[in-house]
Amino acid sequence: MPFRKGAPSGPVTVCHDPWHGDAEQGARLVARYFRFDRKDYDLTYGRTPLTAWPVGTWPEAARHWLYGFSWLRDLRALGSDEARLMARKMVGVWVANPPGGEVAEDACTTGMRLASWLSNHAFCLASADHKLQKKLMDRVLVEARTISALLPLKFCGWAELSALRGLLAAALAIPEQTGFMVRFLRYLPSALERILLPDGMVAERSPQAQYELVRELAEISMMFRAAQLRVPPLVETSLEKAVPVLRALCHGDGGLAVFNGSGEGDVRSVERVLAQGSRLKLIASNLTDGKFTRVALGKSLLIVDGGGPPVSGADQTAHAGTCSFEFSHLKDRIFVNCGSALLAPWADALRASAAHNVLIPEDLSSSDFDRRGRVTRRPVHISCHHQTNGEGHWIDLSHDGYHPSLGATWKRHLYLGDNGEDLRGQDVLHSERAVSFVLRFHLHPNVIVTQDDDDVIMHVGEKIWRFRQRGGGLAVEPDVYLARDHVEPTRQIVVYVDPKYTGAASDAEAAEEGVRQDDAAKLSAAPPGVTQTVSWLLERIPE
Repeated sequence: MPFRKGAPSGPVTVCHDPWHGDAEQGARLVARYFRFDRKDYDLTYGRTPLTAWPVGTWPEAARHWLYGFSWLRDLRALGSDEARLMARKMVGVWVANPPGGEVAEDACTTGMRLASWLSNHAFCLASADHKLQKKLMDRVLVEARTISALLPLKFCGWAELSALRGLLAAALAIPEQTGFMVRFLRYLPSALERILLPDGMVAERSPQAQYELVRELAEISMMFRAAQLRVPPLVETSLEKAVPVLRALCHGDGGLAVFNGSGEGDVRSVERVLAQGSRLKLIASNLTDGKFTRVALGKSLLIVDGGGPPVSGADQTAHAGTCSFEFSHLKDRIFVNCGSALLAPWADALRASAAHNVLIPEDLSSSDFDRRGRVTRRPVHISCHHQTNGEGHWIDLSHDGYHPSLGATWKRHLYLGDNGEDLRGQDVLHSERAVSFVLRFHLHPNVIVTQDDDDVIMHVGEKIWRFRQRGGGLAVEPDVYLARDHVEPTRQIVVYVDPKYTGAASDAEAAEEGVRQDDAAKLSAAPPGVTQTVSWLLERIPE
C-alpha cells in the first residue's frame, strides 16, 4: 500500500466547513458544558485541565458526538476569541493525550473528527504555534491510517460516509499519502450501494438520515471541487437521486417529516443542504424501494409510511410506525408522529407504535427492539398500494405485526380528495378473538383543538378542520411532541374500541359498515375470526 512516512507541518489543501453552526451551543461549550438530546452535560477536567481531555459520565451517543468534533462549527458560529481559544485547546488536548476505547477508535466518529479538524482549521488552528500544528498533522496521519485499516466497514447506514469523508479530508490535506485517496475511491462505490436504495432513499428509511446522507455527499463533492479535482461521477449521480427524495420528505413548512428517528430539523439548514446538494428542484414522486407514499393534492400533503423497519445495521433509529402517516396543509402540520430521542426513556417511548398515527391493540407495538436499539421483531407481510384518478387518491395498507400475539392483521384504507380538504380513513382489524384497541391521531402543538359532542374541531392557522369517527368512543387527550428542540405539550385524538361495550362486527357486518367490496370478499375467504372496523373523516370547514 503506497503510504509514506511523516506528515507535513500543515494541510496542503483546506476545505472549509460549508455548514452553519449553533452559536448558543458554542456559548455553552465556552462555559464548559454542552447540550445533547435536550439535556445538559458538564465538561469536567482532571487535575491538570490544560493537558487533560474532559471526562464525564456521558451516554454513548453523546460521547460519539463529542469525540466527532462537529461542534467546532458551533464555536466558529459564536466567533469570539474565547470560542477560538476553546476550540484550539480541545483539539490540542486531544492530539496530546488521545483517549482510547471503542468510541474514540470508531471509524465513523474518527472520520467526522478528521473532517471537522481540517475544515475548521482556519478558525481555530491557522494562527496556532507550529508545534501544535505539527502535532495535529501527525495525529491526522495516524487516525486516517486507522480508518484505512478498518475498511471495509460493517454496514452502519449513512454514517459510513463520515468515515470515508474523513479519509478524503486526510488525502487532500496530505496528498503525499496517496493510499488514502486510493482507499477512498475503492470503497466509496460499495458503501453507496449499501446505503442508497435504487430510488434514492437512504437505507435507514428516515428523513433525518436522508438529510445526513445528502449533506455528506454534498460536502464530498465540495471537497473535490475545492481541491480542483474532478468529482467522482458516482457522487454526482447519487446526489441527483437522493436530493429529490429529501425534498419529498419535507412538509410545506420546509422541515422534515417525522418518521424513524427524525425531527423537524432546522428549516434553514435543510434549505442550505438542498441548495448545496443540487440546483434541480425535482421532488421524488414514487419511492418504491423506500416504501413511502407522498400525495400532494391542492394545498395539502399526505406522507404515508408503507414499509417496515430497515434492515439490520440501519435499524438503530427505526420506529414501530409501519402504516403511520403525517398530514399537513400549506405550512401547517396537523397530524404528526410524536418525534424522536436518542436517549432513554424518551427514546424507547417514542419508538413504540403508540407514538405514531396507527392502530394499537392491547398496548402492543408492531415491532420490538433490544437494549442496543436493534429490531428484534418486525411485521413479515406488509403491503401498500396507491391509486389515483387525478382528483382523488386511494392508499390501501396492511401489516401482520400483531399476528404473533393476537393472530391479527391490520388493514388501513386512506382516501384524499376534494382538492386536499377531505381525508378519510377506515381501519380494519381481523384477529382470532375480539380485542380492545385504540386509534391515535397525534396533533402538532400549533393546532388548537376542542371537542364538540361527537366532533373534534381544530383551528389550524386561519383554517378550521373537523374530525369525525364511527365505530368507537372518541376522546381528546394530553400528548407530547419531541420533534423540535424541546419537549412540547400537545393533544391527541383517540378513538377507543372495546368489544365489551361496542361489540365486534362479523365479516358481513363489517362489509355493511363500509368495507370496500373487494376487501369484503377477501374477508369472507379469510380464516375464521373477528373483524372490527373504525371509519373516520377529517374535513376542512368552509369559511
